[in-house]
Parts: sequence; C-alpha cells; structure tokens
Amino acid sequence: MAFTLQPGQKAIDFKLPSTERREYKLSDFDEYKYLVIFFTCNHCPYVIGSDEVTRTTTDKYKAKGVKFVGINANSEKTYEEDSFPNMVARMEKYRFPWVYLYDKDQSIAREYGALRTPHFYVFNEERILVYTGRGVDSPRDTSRMTVNDLDRALDELTSGKPISVPVTNPIGCNVKWEGKDAHWMPPEACDLV
Repeated sequence: MAFTLQPGQKAIDFKLPSTERREYKLSDFDEYKYLVIFFTCNHCPYVIGSDEVTRTTTDKYKAKGVKFVGINANSEKTYEEDSFPNMVARMEKYRFPWVYLYDKDQSIAREYGALRTPHFYVFNEERILVYTGRGVDSPRDTSRMTVNDLDRALDELTSGKPISVPVTNPIGCNVKWEGKDAHWMPPEACDLV
C-alpha cells in the first residue's frame, strides 16, 4: 500500500487546533465545494519561497468555492521555528488566507502520507482526492517557476474537466518527524511518481 493518500481515496478526518485558538475537524469545511489540504510549516525555504504564490492561488479560487487548510506537523524539537506559538506569530504577521492547523502528534501527517513541505492534496465535492503533489515546479525560487500544478488542477476541477496530471512529486523539505534525524523519512515513503 502506498504511503501517501492516492487519487480516488477519501479525505481523512482530523481534529486539530488552529492558530485562531479553536479546533477544526473535516466536517467544519462542508460548506465549501472543494478543499485543499496542504502540509506546510514555518521554517522551510520551499514554503517561505512559495507562500505568496499559494496566497495568490488561494485568493484566485476562493470565489469558486475552494477552501485552503494548512497543517504543520513538523516536530518543534527539530526546528523551534515550527512550534505552535511561532505558527500563531507567523499568521499574525502574514495574514495568510487559509486556516492553519497544528498536528503535534503527527498522526494526521502519517494518515495522509505527507512527504514534504509543502505537499498539497486537492479534494472534490465528495471529498475524493483528485490531485496530490507539488504546488509549483520551483517553490524555493518562484521567479524560476515554469509550471503551477496546483493552479492547473484547481482550474480543471472548478471547470468540470478531468484532472490531466493527478500526481506529482512534492518539492520541499521532508516532514520533520519526532525523535528522528532531520532528513529521515519513513522507509515506506518514496516518490509518488
């Protein structure tokens, strides 16, 4: 069985605290037609480099019923910057247009099979996964970006078209797993394609 959730599989429920000091579960987003769940963090240069492109994509598809939910599952013992208080501070500073959740015990990251930060999962109306992988092909330096896979998937989804490329490899720092070396990945986790 693949480590990462595959297209055709259902979104996995969660109950996680947000930087707004309230808990969210999957059903809290039922009012939105489509859902993008992405694993992210505070310190990763690939996240920092592409956050503004992600913001633009979030804003672009908001009127089409797409909601973005970021989840930080990184161990704060690996990078203190990824702690919950630093998540709150980062959201206060940048006012990103997504909900930002904390997966402290990393159980949701394991269930989704998050490989890197950022790693995107796009779900349709039935909360079936239709796209997973990278946002763009150069997240660390978006001035060199030639492909925006997330935008393409959302354009196709919201236009009622089939998803032309449902899986790409996420590009970024690996998830920082509790008690493991900073570069460790689960042995069953490998590239998606």
